[in-house]
Amino acid sequence: MWSNALAMADTFKIRGGKPLSGEIAVRGSKNSVLALIAASVVTSGKVSFSNVPRIRDVDAICDILRGLGSRIEWNGGVLVLDHSGLNDYRPDTELVRRFRGSILLAGGLLARFRKVELPYPGGDLIGTRPLDAHFAAFRALGAEISESGDHVLRVLAPEGLRGGTIVLPEASVTATENALIAASCAKGDTLIKIAATEPHVQDVARFLKALGVEISGEGTHTIRVRGAGAVIARNAEYRVIPDADEAMSVAVLAAATRSDLTILGAPIDHMDMALAKLRDVGVNFEAGHDRIHIRKPVGMYQAMKIKCGPHPQLGSDQIPPFAVLATQANGTSLIHEWMYEGRLGYVNELIKMGANAVVLDPHRALVIGPTPLRGAELQSLDIRSGMTVLIAGLVAEGETIIQNADVIDRGYERIEERLRAVGADIERVGESG
Repeated sequence: MWSNALAMADTFKIRGGKPLSGEIAVRGSKNSVLALIAASVVTSGKVSFSNVPRIRDVDAICDILRGLGSRIEWNGGVLVLDHSGLNDYRPDTELVRRFRGSILLAGGLLARFRKVELPYPGGDLIGTRPLDAHFAAFRALGAEISESGDHVLRVLAPEGLRGGTIVLPEASVTATENALIAASCAKGDTLIKIAATEPHVQDVARFLKALGVEISGEGTHTIRVRGAGAVIARNAEYRVIPDADEAMSVAVLAAATRSDLTILGAPIDHMDMALAKLRDVGVNFEAGHDRIHIRKPVGMYQAMKIKCGPHPQLGSDQIPPFAVLATQANGTSLIHEWMYEGRLGYVNELIKMGANAVVLDPHRALVIGPTPLRGAELQSLDIRSGMTVLIAGLVAEGETIIQNADVIDRGYERIEERLRAVGADIERVGESG
């Protein structure tokens, strides 16, 4: 449960400097499953999700829904949700403010109750992430939006949502997902323009189709939805797509530690640009079907220019681990975090380890290599930064201590156990250790 996990203040203790070997399997997509759980609110039937990662953010969104009357339980490795008892449109303020993904509940609750009240969501401090695109979607479906003095959002559609043309101000992933979820219960047809095309957006569309919603155009910037006009009464079983971000993190980890690792269950079709970047750097690997085999390098890694962008470019969540690889590469690498102005804090953590790097501005950093890293005491600033310093700890000589390791648990399931299984010297120290 989220409340128990929040109380933990774990650390990771890592003794790095050695290669790993073996196989490591990718879990279900964090970004996909949160949106899928939120989308399940539109049905009064029972929904079963398989391939769900056991991570803290999943616990968090489930805790919020339980507080609203939903019944949610694990049946082996399957997450079963029953929203027939869902009876409130006001999620718990404290829980909502703890993680950003809670905004995904707005579309389903609005569709179900014709109103929703929730505070501005919290989450990682990686930069400004306004809700304008979400508001544009809800207004286009006939909702009115207001904000109280205590920063609680109120979205009202007394007559119910009606289909319309949504023009998003940007190709926002979560706004596209909220638009899809809300439109699935609206009366009439909805056209979503400037829609995001990411694989996890497509996953939400496929799930809603499994509930009987007519959707076309997912994977393009124009999506059409024929709404059911009411809450859907239908059961569904659905398998969450594998996590491309986790697969990329492990691939970079293997390359940076000069390991021989096979990544199982990797969604190769979602990783074209990421794999192309690994080739450019000189990583020795083979990829096919659902696996990536990273081999020990045959020469020096080469400096890189890494920039994130909308799909199918590299995702913002995939960028940070490349900074560690850049410390092991020959030349000057440019890291360009195009999306979030507060995400480069991990570069300063790498500098503590001896990295020759500088943050140029809120969006760009230079890393000059190759440079040996040494153990240090580091902070997990957010999920992806936490994974980045964990990778750095495995590369570095000596002992590395990572504070707030439980932040990494928000996006990576039992990561220390899975890494120990392939030879990593890592242990968890703290209340859950």
